[in-house]
Amino acid sequence: MEYTQNEVIQYVKENDVKFIKLFFTDIFGSLKSISIQPSILQRAFKEGVPFDASSELGFLRESDDDLYLVPDPTTLSVLPWRPQRGRVARLYCTIRHKDGSIFEGDMRSLLQATIKKAESLGVEVNVGTLCEFYLSKWTDGERHSHDYAGYCDVAPSDKGENVRRDIILTMEQMGIEPETSHHEKGNGQNQIDFKSSTTLKAADNFTTFKNVVTTIAVQDGLEASFNPIPHNFGAAQGSGLHFHFVLYKNGEKLIGETNPDAQAFAAGIINRISDITAFLNPVPESYARLGSHEAPRYITWSRGNHAQLIRFYTTFNEETQIVLRSPDPSCNQYLALALIIEAGLEGMQNKLTLPKSTDVDLRIAPESVTGKLKTLPLDYDEAWSLALKSSFVQGILSKRVIEAFKEAKVD
Repeated sequence: MEYTQNEVIQYVKENDVKFIKLFFTDIFGSLKSISIQPSILQRAFKEGVPFDASSELGFLRESDDDLYLVPDPTTLSVLPWRPQRGRVARLYCTIRHKDGSIFEGDMRSLLQATIKKAESLGVEVNVGTLCEFYLSKWTDGERHSHDYAGYCDVAPSDKGENVRRDIILTMEQMGIEPETSHHEKGNGQNQIDFKSSTTLKAADNFTTFKNVVTTIAVQDGLEASFNPIPHNFGAAQGSGLHFHFVLYKNGEKLIGETNPDAQAFAAGIINRISDITAFLNPVPESYARLGSHEAPRYITWSRGNHAQLIRFYTTFNEETQIVLRSPDPSCNQYLALALIIEAGLEGMQNKLTLPKSTDVDLRIAPESVTGKLKTLPLDYDEAWSLALKSSFVQGILSKRVIEAFKEAKVD
């Protein structure tokens, strides 16, 4: 259910909500919050709630004045793990300047602008997510894997089963629809998949998901990691964040792998993937994952193979999904989705065509095959070098945002 401002105020009054957490993220995707009392909620909607961003690189060290958080009433949700008496609710926010203009470092607003651009072209993009993460525990002063189960193992070897259950039940209470969950290949590694939804809702839901996972893990005496490879307890299997795109053009769902608009969207991503990889895979550990196990290394696509960058997949109900498999959970999903969709829209506008599909298992393909394929940026420095000088990226992100990412880069 999507609430209006008046409905939010009424809900807070009638449901014993005593605190409202205003959720927002910095340019790197780190979740932040400020708590307000119900008495100032109406003022928050009208004027915003100020915060000091002058010392924070993630907010571009904005020093001219305070920035203001303006709640989005459609994102109201009670936090189920907080007390039921004196409830705590949360609202996602737009970050604005005092004069009401959008703050250039608000990546959620950047994604909203991309969504509006798509709508102006008659395009709607729905997104489903698949996310892997690790659970670990501290024993005798050292961090260890939560369990030593393997792919799709069951309890008792899979010790994450009850944790995943609690995560999913919590998400459902917040109106989010997980579809499947299981133990992944790595020791202590888990995976949860989510039903596709509108792009902004999918991005908000992923922020909520990470918050829920870390909260439930702590309640169980565990620690959750969304690092692409958390080496600090011997993990070897990387964790990915796969985006499943379902496209609509002029209200009609694009069906079939040969649909020219769907192919052009995928071709646009392939055309710009080297420019945007640093934002999809923003930390040094990202590049230990790419090319390992089933994580993609080559800029290829296929209708079936799981080691490809892009996979076209048609479900039993004839829904065609374009699956991008290179991103990992350390990215800012608002920024990542904005860049990916911008690339796809560029492909549709320019009527780009896909190269020939690579219908081989790239994990075992010989050098005679792989040697002819273009690779993703293979290391952190190469990826950021390409991203920071990309005219495509410069056309989407402001100079100040790019400079902040450049300053934050690990040398």
